[in-house]
Amino acid sequence: MAQEVFFKSLRNLETSYRNIRIFAFTIAGLLTIITLAALWFAYQTKMDSESRIYVVEQGKSLIAALRNDVRENRPVEGKDHIRRFHELFFTLDPDSKAIQEHIDEALPYADESVARLYQDTKEKGYYSQLVQAAASQEIQVDSIQLDLNQYPYRFRAYSRQQIIRLTNITVRRLVTGGYLRNVSRSEVNPHGFLIERFAVVDNQDIEERIRQ
Repeated sequence: MAQEVFFKSLRNLETSYRNIRIFAFTIAGLLTIITLAALWFAYQTKMDSESRIYVVEQGKSLIAALRNDVRENRPVEGKDHIRRFHELFFTLDPDSKAIQEHIDEALPYADESVARLYQDTKEKGYYSQLVQAAASQEIQVDSIQLDLNQYPYRFRAYSRQQIIRLTNITVRRLVTGGYLRNVSRSEVNPHGFLIERFAVVDNQDIEERIRQ
């Protein structure tokens, strides 16, 4: 009888020990799963933060962009780079300081071909004439052709210029061309492009009308 009680106690101890082991392994498994889940979440958070870059939208605000989408957005960014450059370089007010500020902001978008164009235009007295005549120059970029099948990327931009004087408005056709090269992004060059071999292909008067 005593022996039977003894073996029964041993079986109870063995069962209890087995249950404790199962419980311990279960807790250990749950802790492992929780730890792995926490590590995975931390890794995903890190990768997500690293996959985001910040670009300046038209020099005004920071916007977040996914690095995975950057390649897909390059055509859009390229055209916006070209458009923004034209708006800065060809929008002129009858104020020497304002003209210089626009030119200074436009120059980092392009190579020395634009700097030479600016110097040539300045030496011909074009900017001085605008200031003396109290005339403004506005530009509207109608379309941009960008070929991403070759590198550097060739482009051609079709725009309209308006020379607004006191008594009349002159409308000019402006066709420009050049190439885009990839460079590092910066505060002064948020798109990460550089315009090379920029040239004015056509800049003829197409209309002149009296101001009302």
